[in-house]
Amino acid sequence: MAIEQPATRPANPRFSSGPCAKPPTFDVTKLADAALGRSHRAAIGKDKLKAAIEGTREVLGIPADYKIGIVPASDTGAVEMALWSLLGERKVEMLAWESFGSGWVTDVVKQLKIDAEVKTADYGQIVDLASVDCNNDVVFTWNGTTAGVRVPNADWIADDREGLTICDATSAAFAMDLPWDKLDVTTFSWQKVLGGEAAHGMLILSPRAVERLESYTPAWPLPKIFRLTKGGKLIDGIFTGATINTPSMLAVEDYLFALDWARSVGGLKGLIARADANAQAVFDFCDANDWIANLAEDDATRSNTSVCLKFTDDRIKDGAAFAKAVAKRLENENIALDIGAYRDAPAGLRIWCGGTVETADIEAMLPWLAWAFEAEIEAQA
Repeated sequence: MAIEQPATRPANPRFSSGPCAKPPTFDVTKLADAALGRSHRAAIGKDKLKAAIEGTREVLGIPADYKIGIVPASDTGAVEMALWSLLGERKVEMLAWESFGSGWVTDVVKQLKIDAEVKTADYGQIVDLASVDCNNDVVFTWNGTTAGVRVPNADWIADDREGLTICDATSAAFAMDLPWDKLDVTTFSWQKVLGGEAAHGMLILSPRAVERLESYTPAWPLPKIFRLTKGGKLIDGIFTGATINTPSMLAVEDYLFALDWARSVGGLKGLIARADANAQAVFDFCDANDWIANLAEDDATRSNTSVCLKFTDDRIKDGAAFAKAVAKRLENENIALDIGAYRDAPAGLRIWCGGTVETADIEAMLPWLAWAFEAEIEAQA
């Protein structure tokens, strides 16, 4: 028998985990003031790049003595700049519980050939943070974008640590309250929580990280795109708007718009509240339906941005095929786009709940998810 479709549809069906939904007030005309056709080294370009850096500091509450730079190759570029430039001075601990954290392990162990201590956990779980020795350099993701599992707090990071903490925060920045005093290197990309355009990363350095850069030279050669120092001193221009290579001034303008929108919804507190409300709607839906559950096994580690779900119904014969079929039904109805689980993750769905998503759209989408589930169960039978 035909299963009746819900009456209400989301106004915006975009729930992709990257690039993520644009802010609700976005329109291409908002970018009319972009410095197109102008050198990024001209005064207008430098001013806009500096505004992007200082706007980031303002909205995220980054301390005044931390350096913020715009770097190439998105969050990946920012993380790899940190790994290649800073590691090797002391023992390294690598923490991974999802795809991107595992990628950083590969970089450090197989590319840099550092004999690191690697601590891993399965999807849905997190490593034993109490076992981490922060007198070593520690590399970790704050929020596992492909697993929906985040660090619950920073209590495990010692204030008097001797090592550096290198944190990939790309799906956490602007949605979670990052403890800057505990983080020495933090990275993120524009296309995540603020829904900016891709290809640009942010690299945030504590004074301790700057000290390491100026006192330590890695044993391996560094390509120009990774070089943060010259003559044993930090290249300060990178952190005032003189980027290493040519940035997209259209993407810069888009990021400036997103920062203005963030201010309009209450800054960081407002963004966190929006993400929390979105994620809670999904959590409540899971609690009300016994055929679906959060991939994160501990409620304290559930992400409020990249919410990953798994189907738990015994009638499902092929989990991967079923999840893809449900996602396809929702895409065909223009209800939810790009919500399939990450290719390396367990079969299921991934719903982006960052602050640019409206809670009303999440709430309108979820009955359709129930419809797609029932329709696929019937089709399977």
